[in-house]
Amino acid sequence: QVHLVESGGGSVQAGGSLRLSCAALEYTSSSRTYCMGWFRQAPGKEREQVARIHTGGGIPYYADSVKGRFTISRDSAKNTVYLQMNSLKPEDTAMYYCAADQRPFDAYCSGDYSYWGQGTQVTVSS
Repeated sequence: QVHLVESGGGSVQAGGSLRLSCAALEYTSSSRTYCMGWFRQAPGKEREQVARIHTGGGIPYYADSVKGRFTISRDSAKNTVYLQMNSLKPEDTAMYYCAADQRPFDAYCSGDYSYWGQGTQVTVSS
């Protein structure tokens, strides 16, 4: 079982930056590999995956809407995944969620995720 805790959300003006953090507390074997993703959902809109990364390595994925502005990274020593968000736009305003799903090291990271954090609000004003 994995417990995820997000932090780092807030309010910022357009063009600004924020860094979200997701601390993962794993209550099972630490030798397992996971897909870690950041999702967002704005009021009245469907949930969107904005970035994902595999703890076993590989190329991160970014949604077209954030490509070139957002960067996902991880610190394995701290069991923490980050989402650096630059050049923020009002349309980036949403609740952001961290999610995890146990996958083999060579698996794709698309599809459903088993574990979710409580979410952190990001608000970008124009």
